[in-house]
Amino acid sequence: MTDAFENVRNLLKQLPGLGYRSAERIALHLFAERPDRLPQLLDALRVASERLGRCPRCGNLCEAPPCSICADPRRDARRLCVVERVPDLFALERAGAHTGLYHVLHGRLAPIQGIGPEHLNLATFGSRLDEDRVSEVVLALSNDIEGEATCHYIQDTFLSPRPGITASRIGFGIPSGGGLTYSDPATLKNAMEARRGYA
Repeated sequence: MTDAFENVRNLLKQLPGLGYRSAERIALHLFAERPDRLPQLLDALRVASERLGRCPRCGNLCEAPPCSICADPRRDARRLCVVERVPDLFALERAGAHTGLYHVLHGRLAPIQGIGPEHLNLATFGSRLDEDRVSEVVLALSNDIEGEATCHYIQDTFLSPRPGITASRIGFGIPSGGGLTYSDPATLKNAMEARRGYA
């Protein structure tokens, strides 16, 4: 193998869900089997890197703010679903489990790793609760210690001072320690429908 090929393979291996063999298979496909696809892929990546960014309102991926979900008048702005990452939002959308709006934290509290509230997308969260007159916040965070700590922080800091907001916690059907991204649509839908009160 050449140094250039190994460099590409090693970079691909760093992407989520790709191991050594998957990264090698993709690199071989692009350089040995279908090199005609490489310019199109490079162009698409360049355009995406220039156009895609975070929605300043919710943190979702978008080309121009607001994102398509925030801009959709059919969504119920009074119901806000809090997720850790954009892939979680995508998973819930695929499942058709939520018809309200979202707020993407881009992480969760992990004090041992030095991740505090200031590292999460919480700067606009309080104002969103007030401006949209939110009546329910669905906490769709991982079913583990960090997810639970993040839920407690949101409850204590943002929801308890606003007694008109009901908090519910996703959990049924999601295995302990599991996340949303890799759950199947039926499990996610059941988890949303069977959510429990959170306080």
